Amino acid sequence: MPERADDLAAVTSAVLTAGRLLVGIAARSLNAVADRVTLSQFRMLVVLAAKGETKLVTIAELLGVNPSTAMRMADRLAAADLVIREVNPHNRRESLMRLSAEGRRVVDEVTARRRAEIGAIVARMTPDQCRALVVAMNAFNAAAGEPVEEGVPPPGLPEDRPPG
Repeated sequence: MPERADDLAAVTSAVLTAGRLLVGIAARSLNAVADRVTLSQFRMLVVLAAKGETKLVTIAELLGVNPSTAMRMADRLAAADLVIREVNPHNRRESLMRLSAEGRRVVDEVTARRRAEIGAIVARMTPDQCRALVVAMNAFNAAAGEPVEEGVPPPGLPEDRPPG
């Protein structure tokens, strides 16, 4: 059992180190829009980008915040013309939200910055290291319940064959 504990400690340490790196990348990628959105607001934009038009209460659940907190974030994002909020025509007590064109542009810009910085790091790795990283990160994401990004096959794998 001690070997398992050592392995777990090594994995945890590696993930914490990678986490610090990724937080830095995330922070730098938001610098270009920092005058317009906070990190929490950007998270809401990302959820809307992924889900499309969504009820405010659903977004609150996905973000792990109270509906009143989500409503305040939505109000600020709507005032900045980054989201469109409307009354649900099927239930007038509910608000529906979706990204505006400008909100989509902000998400795309920040995501492109993140991809570029991560891509520059990954480009310094060997093909075998890249394949191992994809397998490991997909397993980590699956264990956490995070959906795997669709449409991007791991390097060196045919598009019609899933990893694993």
